Amino acid sequence: MQNLEWDAGRGLWVAAGAALIEEVLGHPALRVRPLAEPVPAAIAGGSAGEVFGALVRMNEGDRHAAPKSALQRALAFAASGEVAQQRARAVAAALLAAGRPVGAWAFEAPVSTVASLLGFTDAQLPAVARWMGDFVACLSPLSSAAQIEQAHAASLRLLAAMRELLQAAPDGSLAAAVAQEAAAAGWQNDHAILANLVGLLSQAYEATAGLLGNSLVAIQQGAASEDANALVAQVMETDPPIVNTRRFAAERCEVGGVTVEAGQVILVMLGAAKRGFGHGRHACPGQQLALHIAAGCIEALRCKPLPQLTWTYRASVNARIPEFQQ
Repeated sequence: MQNLEWDAGRGLWVAAGAALIEEVLGHPALRVRPLAEPVPAAIAGGSAGEVFGALVRMNEGDRHAAPKSALQRALAFAASGEVAQQRARAVAAALLAAGRPVGAWAFEAPVSTVASLLGFTDAQLPAVARWMGDFVACLSPLSSAAQIEQAHAASLRLLAAMRELLQAAPDGSLAAAVAQEAAAAGWQNDHAILANLVGLLSQAYEATAGLLGNSLVAIQQGAASEDANALVAQVMETDPPIVNTRRFAAERCEVGGVTVEAGQVILVMLGAAKRGFGHGRHACPGQQLALHIAAGCIEALRCKPLPQLTWTYRASVNARIPEFQQ
């Protein structure tokens, strides 16, 4: 598909193909959120909505560029590939040794690794992972009222934990690096810094867990796992965890050979174009971190034989995340 195509049934445009997707994701008139609804109505007015509204990946212009730059520099400084992969291997191995079933492990290991890199102690990791599981449940249009209520409570706990961590962030930790880079960039919104640290964890819980899970599926289907980095990179191309996203026209514009009216929606088929981490100004700043964490978790499995697994896929409008049963 070289041009945008109109899907009358869903009332939106569809973009597929690498070149067209790059054009859509780089277009200045196409936003990550509708102008009239910067925060999903279901969570607006609560703590989870306040976190969502401050996330770099959900904002444009200055509210996006300066915080993203600070996060990118902090990630490069404190979470290099070798460090992240070693930490993931250790955290994932500890969870396996503690008897965590693979289904729970696939979600807990990535988010616990990022929490550990941030500076949380080993004793704090289970609570952080549990709160994050409750928080991300509100980020889907499929979320129930009960899940949204739990997410508001979890976001308050996560923000409090982040605030306490930043007050005494260990030297060399990712939290300390974020604080330093934010100050250097003049990013002084304290709540936004806390919210985006929560955002880093949420991406680990879903996107990185999906990458790890899809890598486990590949192993179950016969893929070689001796080189974990090569396996994860291949899975990222053939079975990425994020398969689509949406863009919203802030004004009338020309895209992919057609006129898109203000307010119209474009469904962007990331997976088919091998753009699972996005592209352009909203490309995920933690994509290399995610690859290394998933690879480290796969390496941890070498200390424990992987049982035969069955799986289904989590209900989602934009992600492909397996849930395992043993």
